[in-house]
Amino acid sequence: MRGKAAEDAALHYLQQQGLQLLARNFRTPGRGGGEIDLVMQERDGTVVFVEVRQRGRADFGGAASSIGAAKQRRIVLAARHYLAAQPRLPACRFDAVLVEPAVTWLRAAFDAGEGI
Repeated sequence: MRGKAAEDAALHYLQQQGLQLLARNFRTPGRGGGEIDLVMQERDGTVVFVEVRQRGRADFGGAASSIGAAKQRRIVLAARHYLAAQPRLPACRFDAVLVEPAVTWLRAAFDAGEGI
């Protein structure tokens, strides 16, 4: 239940910053796909794919360091799947919200590599 509480805190924080929720726990179909904790939209229309991370302790670099290359690839895969269903390709970015215990919002925490 800790993960849901962290997502709830992140969602509340981002909504306070003016973002609108588009989807929660978006998953690609099939095995081996990715999941996006929150899909949000900025006031300017930018779609923001948000990874929420919580760590009780800062050992091994804390929550931010837990978003490694493999995790990023799975999130990008899920984002591509999400965007394929959109009528037009919006501006987008990948953010992270860290809950340790204070909420920290990292805009543009990573990119899609070769692009979306």
